[in-house]
Amino acid sequence: MNILFVCTGNTCRSPMAEAILKNKTSGHDVRSAGMFAGHGSPVSRGAMQVMEEEGVSTDGNSQPVSPELLSWADLVLTMTEGHKQTIAMQYQGYEDKLFTLKEYVLVPEEKWDRLKSLYSRVEEKRNQLRQEETEDVSEKWQEACREELEEIEELEDSFPDVNVSDPFGADVEMYRETYRELEKYIDLLIDKTGDK
Repeated sequence: MNILFVCTGNTCRSPMAEAILKNKTSGHDVRSAGMFAGHGSPVSRGAMQVMEEEGVSTDGNSQPVSPELLSWADLVLTMTEGHKQTIAMQYQGYEDKLFTLKEYVLVPEEKWDRLKSLYSRVEEKRNQLRQEETEDVSEKWQEACREELEEIEELEDSFPDVNVSDPFGADVEMYRETYRELEKYIDLLIDKTGDK
């Protein structure tokens, strides 16, 4: 499986996630990128120090998210909901493989399937109303989709906090905390993908 981790600058969280997963298993091809990353920046000093303490090596330099990377990946795991939404808005067609790391390992697939079904139904109703009406359809759409929108809100409210803390600019202890957080969820990722 090709797995792409995404954070903001590709110098802290996503390279740590990439290194942790590579260190724990050889069953996946793993890369990382950043939403606003430049090309070739090194991993931050705090992240490097913590990975050295943990005996985990990394050889990567930063790179930005690109259509090529998104096409290569079977699974795109972001560090925050904001990263996920930005990718979804900027790059069409990758929604089925786009999750935050935490929601991918913590939210049961049945909930995802139900949520996707509800969103599809809401979008179908919106398109149908647009074809039937020439004036603003937002009020009619909200009325027509009231039950679906309520269930969507209820489902999304039941999801856990899906953001991984950002240590950028903090002291090394914050990097250690982020490392431990990432390791916990990457262990769950390995369990879920069945690769020990």
